[in-house]
Amino acid sequence: MTGVTDNPVRWIQPPTIGAGVGVGLLATLAATVGLGVAGWLAGVAVLAGTWALLTRARRRSSAPAWSAADTVTLGRATLVGVVTALVAESFVTPVPVAVLVSFATVALLLDAVDGLVARRTGTCSRLGARFDMETDAFLVLVLAVFVAGSLGWWVVAVGAVRYVFVAAGAVLPWLRRPVPGRRSGKVIAAVQGAVLVTASAAVVPPPLMIIVLALVLALLVCSFGYDVARMWRLRHDGDAAAPAQRGTFNGWRPVRRLATSRSGAWTLTTAAGLLLLLVLTVPNQLEHLTPVAFLRIPAEGLLAVALLLALPARRTRLLAAPLGAVLGLLAVLRIVDMGFFTTLARPFDPVLDWPLLRAAVGFLTEAAGRPAALGAVVAAVLLAGAVIALTALAAARLARPLVRHRPAAAGVVAVLAVVWGAAAVLDVQVEPGVPVASHEYDRAVRVGESLQDRRAFAAEAADDAFGDTPPDELLTALRGTDVVIVYVESYGRDALTDPEIAAEIEPVLASGQDQLAEAGFAARSAYLTAPVIGGGSWLAHATLRSGVWVDNPQRFQTLAGVERLSLTGAFQRAGWRTVGFMPAMLEPWPEGRLFGFDQVYGRDHLGYEGPRMNWGKLPDQYTLSVLEQFERAGDDRAPLMAEVVLVSSHTPWTPVAPLVDWDDIGDGSVFETVTPWQDSPDAIARDRDRARAAYMRALEYSLASVLSYVATYGDDDLVVVMLGDHEAPPVVTGPDANADVPVSILAADPAVLDRVAGWGWQEGLTPAPDAPVWRMDEFRDRFLTAFGPSAEVG
Repeated sequence: MTGVTDNPVRWIQPPTIGAGVGVGLLATLAATVGLGVAGWLAGVAVLAGTWALLTRARRRSSAPAWSAADTVTLGRATLVGVVTALVAESFVTPVPVAVLVSFATVALLLDAVDGLVARRTGTCSRLGARFDMETDAFLVLVLAVFVAGSLGWWVVAVGAVRYVFVAAGAVLPWLRRPVPGRRSGKVIAAVQGAVLVTASAAVVPPPLMIIVLALVLALLVCSFGYDVARMWRLRHDGDAAAPAQRGTFNGWRPVRRLATSRSGAWTLTTAAGLLLLLVLTVPNQLEHLTPVAFLRIPAEGLLAVALLLALPARRTRLLAAPLGAVLGLLAVLRIVDMGFFTTLARPFDPVLDWPLLRAAVGFLTEAAGRPAALGAVVAAVLLAGAVIALTALAAARLARPLVRHRPAAAGVVAVLAVVWGAAAVLDVQVEPGVPVASHEYDRAVRVGESLQDRRAFAAEAADDAFGDTPPDELLTALRGTDVVIVYVESYGRDALTDPEIAAEIEPVLASGQDQLAEAGFAARSAYLTAPVIGGGSWLAHATLRSGVWVDNPQRFQTLAGVERLSLTGAFQRAGWRTVGFMPAMLEPWPEGRLFGFDQVYGRDHLGYEGPRMNWGKLPDQYTLSVLEQFERAGDDRAPLMAEVVLVSSHTPWTPVAPLVDWDDIGDGSVFETVTPWQDSPDAIARDRDRARAAYMRALEYSLASVLSYVATYGDDDLVVVMLGDHEAPPVVTGPDANADVPVSILAADPAVLDRVAGWGWQEGLTPAPDAPVWRMDEFRDRFLTAFGPSAEVG
C-alpha cells in the first residue's frame, strides 16, 4: 500500500469511500433480504474499524500513494464487512446462505487479484501486504464462526490460529519477526478459505465436512508450527529474514535449513508418516468414520512399500512420489465414495459416474445459486489436488529413511503382511463392516467390469422381443384410452414400511383411494426394484421405458444409439400421441424422439408464472394441470400416452405448496396468493430429523396431487400408472434401504384391471410388505404382453 500526501483529504478518501460503499451494501441487504440490528451493528463495526485502522496505519507509513492493488484489497475488506453482518444476523434469524456465500466467494477470488496488480504495477509494500493478510484472516475467522454454528464450535479454531499466533507474539518478541513467504503456506490459506465457503454453503454432508475441516486445521497447525520453528532458528540472525511483501517471494534457504536439521527432519518425516497412514486408512462410508477405522492394515500401503524396497535406492526415490500420488488418488476416490453412499447408497464408479458429478453441479446451481456451486467445485478440485500433492510429497519424504533402514523396513512389512493375511482369512473386523485387512480389490474389479459394460449392454439392448411387432399387434386392449405414467420423486418402499413415514403417507393413500372409489376408479399395486437409490431419476425412467437395466449414465447414452422399442415408442407405433412433461428439464433433449416422444415439455415450455416451489420450481399440481390443459382437453384428438415427472418431493423438499382448486390454477399465479409450507434448506441439510419431516410433507403433497387429479379429471378412457422413480436418499431412509418402489395401476374400466389379474398385484394403493416384486426392467415386456392380442384375461 502506498502512502500519504500533503493533502489529508486525498489520502483519507479511499478508506472513507470504502466505508460508504459498505454501508450502501448493508442498506441494500436490509431492503432486499432483510438485515436486523445485529447485522447492522456487526457490519458497521467492521467497516468503521477498517476505516480507523487503515487511516491510522497510512498516517504512520512511509509508502508513496494509494495504488490500484490497495483499491482491490479495500473492496475485499468492504465485502468482508458485509459477510460479517450476514453472519451476525444468522444467529438471530435465518439469512439467505446463497447471498452470504456469494459475497464470501467474491472476496476470496479477489485475493488472487490484488497481489497480481501489485506485482504488475510495482506497488508492493509492507503495509499493503499487512492489509491483505489481515483482510484474509478476518474473513476466515468470520466464516469459521458461521460454520461453527452447525458443525461445532471447535471449527472456530480454523479461523483463530492466526490470532493465537499474533497473541503469542505479544509475549515472545522473536515471534514478531517477519519470515520468508512459503508457497505451501499460500496454498493452505487458499484451501482454508475455499473449504470454509463450501462448509458455509452446506452442500457437503456434515460428517464429511467435519473430516475436511479437521484436515485443514491439522494443515494450519503444521504450517504455523513450521513458521514457529523457522523463527526460533532465526531469532539471533538480526534482519536476515526480509519481510514478505504482497506479491513477493524471498527464497527457500531458511526452509531448507530447517528441513535438513535433525529436529526439522524428524518433524517432517513424522508428519509425512501420519498423513500417509490417514490417507491409506480413511474409510469410504461416513457411518464407518470412527477412530477405530484407522486401525486397519491397508494392502495398498504394504504393496507400495514392498515395491520400493525391491528397487535400487536411486529408483526408490524416483518412484516414491508417483506411488504416493496414486495412493492420494485412491483416498480422493474414497472421499467421493462417502458422498455417493450418502446420496445414492453406493460407491463412486470412476469409469461411469462422471456425468453424475455434472448433474450434481447442476443441482447445486439450481438449489444454491451459481456462485455457491462454483465455489463448491473450486474447493473440491483444490482439495483433491492438495490431497494428491501432499501424499506424493509425504511418500517422497518417507523414501529416505526407507532406503537407510531397508532391512528393518522389510521386516516390518513382512510381519504386517502376515497379520493382514490372517485377518483376511479370519475376517477380523475393527467394527461391523470395517475389516482389519483393507484393500481396493473390489474397486479394481468394478473398474474392469465397467470398462466392458458398454459392449455387453449394447448387445443386450439390441436383443428385443418386441422390436419387430407390427402396429396392429401392439397394445390392442388399450385402444382409444389415454395412458399416463406418473413418476413420483423419491417414493420408495420406506414410505410404506418405515413406521414414522408410513404414519403420514398411508392416510394420504387411504383418503385418495376413497376419492378414486367415488370417481369409479380401482387400483392394483406391487413393487418394482429400481436400478438406483437416492438419485439418478432419469436412469429409472429409461429402465422402465426400455425394458433393460439402465443403472449408469453410459448405459443411458448407449441406449440412445440402439434400435430398441421403448414403451413410449410402442404407443407411438400403435397410433398414440406420445408426450413427456419434465419440469426439471432445462436444456433441449433431442434424444427424446429416439425414445418415441412426439413432444417433450421442459420447464420453459410449461408457461408457469407463479413463485418458485422447491428445486424444480413448478409445484406438482401445476404440472398435472397443464397436462390436462395442453393435451387432454378437447375431443378431436388422438389417444394420448404421457410420461409425467413430478419433482415436488425432490430434495431439499421445501417450499411445498398447498393443494388449490384445479379451476383456479391457470398459469400458476394463484400460488402467489397461498402460503406454502417451508423450512430452511440449510437447516434441512444439517438436521436429519428436519430432513425426514420435510420429505414426508413433500411426498404427501405429490401423492395427493396425483390422486386428486385422477379423481377430478379421470374417466373410463384414462389409465394411470403411478410409481416411484427410486427410494429416498439415505439421509431419510438410513444406510440399509433397498431399491424397491411402489407401483400402482389406476383404471375405471374393469377390463383394464382384468388384464393384469394374473400379475398377482394387490388391491388398493398400499401394497403389503409381501406384495409381488419385479425388477423395473421387467415392466415393459409384461405390460406389452398383458395388453397385447394374445394375453390371457383372468
